[in-house]
Amino acid sequence: MNQSDNLGFFRTKTVFNQLGLYFSVSLGLLLMALPASAHHMMGEKVPTDFFQGFMSGIAHPLIGFDHFAFIFSVGLLAAIQQRGIFIPIAFVVASMLGAGAHLATFNLSGVELGVSASVLLFGILLTLKNRPNTATIVGLSAIAGLFHGYAYGESIFGAETTPLFAYLLGFTLIQLAVAMMVFGLSKKFLSGEAQLPIGRSAGLVLSGMGLAFLASAIANVIFPLPKG
Repeated sequence: MNQSDNLGFFRTKTVFNQLGLYFSVSLGLLLMALPASAHHMMGEKVPTDFFQGFMSGIAHPLIGFDHFAFIFSVGLLAAIQQRGIFIPIAFVVASMLGAGAHLATFNLSGVELGVSASVLLFGILLTLKNRPNTATIVGLSAIAGLFHGYAYGESIFGAETTPLFAYLLGFTLIQLAVAMMVFGLSKKFLSGEAQLPIGRSAGLVLSGMGLAFLASAIANVIFPLPKG
């Protein structure tokens, strides 16, 4: 087997490994997504003090797999896009506005569908060689932030001022921390020719997540679970 054949073999093996990872992660996340609708660290209880509010705000974007997947995609896109730092900033600011809209009893329809679709969309963006310009992605990130923030607001609706402020502070800080960590690590380890294949691999996995979440959200719309 000559060098060219060896290279072809390893490329094929890499592709199959990536596809295997893609389908495995997608299936696993589909199974996890099906029973998950609201991501409450405290169950259905509303936080009653600063500590509970802050910890609930920290936890929501982490235990909500859809939120965490999107934050990860935002950080990665920010690292490989020109002037991409504005992508996570737009998302975090918009998520605060979305939470505020929920607390102000503004009605935003299709929130779970919007959250799930955002993961799928940003996963697809990561797979593209020729992506939209940064301004367009910033706009999409802000729109997604409204949906994610509105979903965050559900966990704190009806709380007093102190835990409410702590909750908003918590989820804002953790989103920034995760996005900036992914951004920093990607900037350090991804450069030049490594960006495209790794970005595509991550995009495939995130697209699988998005499909799983979206399928779950659509199923919940068609066959809503009984409350109580």
